[in-house]
Amino acid sequence: MELLLALVMGLSVWGAFAGVRMYRAEVKLPTDLALALEIGATRTSAVGSLIDRLGMRYAPAVLRLMGPKQVAKYRRRIDLAGNPGGLTIDRYAARRAVYGAIGGVGGLAALLQGSFFLALLMIAFGAFWSEVGIWSAIRVRKDAIERTLPDFLDVLAVVVSAGLGFRQALDRVASKYEGPWADEIRITLRQMDLGLSRREAFAELRRRNDSEQVAMFVTALQQGEELGAPIVDTLVSIAKDMRRTDAQNARRKAARAVPKATLMITTFMVPATMLLLGAGMLLGSGTDFSSITGE
Repeated sequence: MELLLALVMGLSVWGAFAGVRMYRAEVKLPTDLALALEIGATRTSAVGSLIDRLGMRYAPAVLRLMGPKQVAKYRRRIDLAGNPGGLTIDRYAARRAVYGAIGGVGGLAALLQGSFFLALLMIAFGAFWSEVGIWSAIRVRKDAIERTLPDFLDVLAVVVSAGLGFRQALDRVASKYEGPWADEIRITLRQMDLGLSRREAFAELRRRNDSEQVAMFVTALQQGEELGAPIVDTLVSIAKDMRRTDAQNARRKAARAVPKATLMITTFMVPATMLLLGAGMLLGSGTDFSSITGE
């Protein structure tokens, strides 16, 4: 009996692998998704790669249902997130198809069992789980860029003042940095190597980043170029303005945090403290509770 069971399990595993091989052989990958699976294989997780392959045949249908405006909107969001894990618009569509199917089937199963809360959770998972990673990556990337940019500009000003050209100085400083801002500078330099003017390349840099500091940097750089201002003075001035803006934003965040902290204290901590003090005083008074409890 055990031998028969082992044989059946072995045949099942072999059939599953054969089915997956046939499934993958008969599906033609979209160009963008094939490139992402090839280049981003080492950048994404094994689970993410599996989900991409499961949903790749449905990616074109999802993109058609989204429409051109939604596709352009999510392509920009993915750019703002820095293509985390090699994510592209086709990979996003593939994951949305898989998560949507899981959420729909799970929600229906939970609804048939009478668990409305679980059904809502599964539907929300299918609808929004593919967005969560993008939202988080956009916020983390934006914070990292705005934290790195002032120091980057200071170092760049020093290198330029030492006599190196602006293009070469950008390349030299970017090679010493790691993170999203250094990646953006390398992309900008690559675009300039491919024929874009410096103004157009930096305009693309501003488009790819939804950051006030990046917009300030590009605008000041272009204005300085038009007016003929020394590039070193422009870089130092931009860095000072960014640090001043960071300080103002920090003060505004602190000012907004005070009412929230006060509300939390008055809502939870003060009543709990009063109850604790009242219970301590009552228990310490030696009151006989037998008349109340009837014991």
